[in-house]
Amino acid sequence: MSEFSLRRQARLRREYLYRKSMEGRHAAMQQRKDTIKASLKEGKEIPTALQKKALRLMAAGDWDDPGPQLAVELGGEAAGGSTNVDDEYRWAGVEDPKIVITTSRDPSSKLKQFAKEVKLLFPNSQRLNRGNYANKQLVEACCANQVTDFIILHETRGNPDGLVISHLPNGPTAYFTLADVVMRHDIPNISTMSEQYPHLIFHNFKTKLGTRTLNILKYLFPVPKDESQRVVSFINWDDWILFRQHIHKKVDGGKDLTLHEIGPRFSMKLYRIIMGTMDKERAADTEFVLRPYMNTAKKRRFLSDDDPW
Repeated sequence: MSEFSLRRQARLRREYLYRKSMEGRHAAMQQRKDTIKASLKEGKEIPTALQKKALRLMAAGDWDDPGPQLAVELGGEAAGGSTNVDDEYRWAGVEDPKIVITTSRDPSSKLKQFAKEVKLLFPNSQRLNRGNYANKQLVEACCANQVTDFIILHETRGNPDGLVISHLPNGPTAYFTLADVVMRHDIPNISTMSEQYPHLIFHNFKTKLGTRTLNILKYLFPVPKDESQRVVSFINWDDWILFRQHIHKKVDGGKDLTLHEIGPRFSMKLYRIIMGTMDKERAADTEFVLRPYMNTAKKRRFLSDDDPW
């Protein structure tokens, strides 16, 4: 990659991060204004933490402004989905995703087999042998070839236990723990693998973090056709995302349908989201981090949510 391309990519990244920071700042200010207006309208006392801010807003003449138009229409929250400024997934549904899948260095035979099955899971994806390349080299090569998402699979003692999804060119990057991985050939009476674009089912992704995770996973798949018989489901249960894949067929040409699992199956648990690509992990801001061992009721942090899911 030429020096001009590197500088251009760095400039675009800085501009994107600035727009994102301004968007979050405006959304937080608008949320405070709405809270103060609701308290005055209902005749309630303004929360103590906002009393001085209310006086400053009134003194500055910013009380009756319409507020920023950058907040998400659904719930008016900046982290729950895309906005006018947030262009991470602006071409979603317009252009099909282009995905590259690789593994950690020196993968075992089981991880290689799992990578092949994950490659069949995502349409328009290709598997890349890792070799000795560093993450930075791989990300730069993907950006130069208009790859939209870069996925790395990790293992411990031959068992797949990690999944990293990095959206290119500006992020976000989501880190998942994998558990209960069952390969296709280990599932009895398995059906033939379908290459149709799948219909997606997401269950219990209701909060800002749930919507954010839903978008990261949803936009890995292209828009399916109505006649597609392939179904991919992500079920959120106790902060674990259960993944299953089926095809449905009509029974004797009637209206009844039967489901046939085509695998693989596994469970995922999100533990981190950064606002950047994986090669800039140290410099990128952390959007969410799982803190399971904190001795407090708030075990996770995601913007201002008490309960992330």
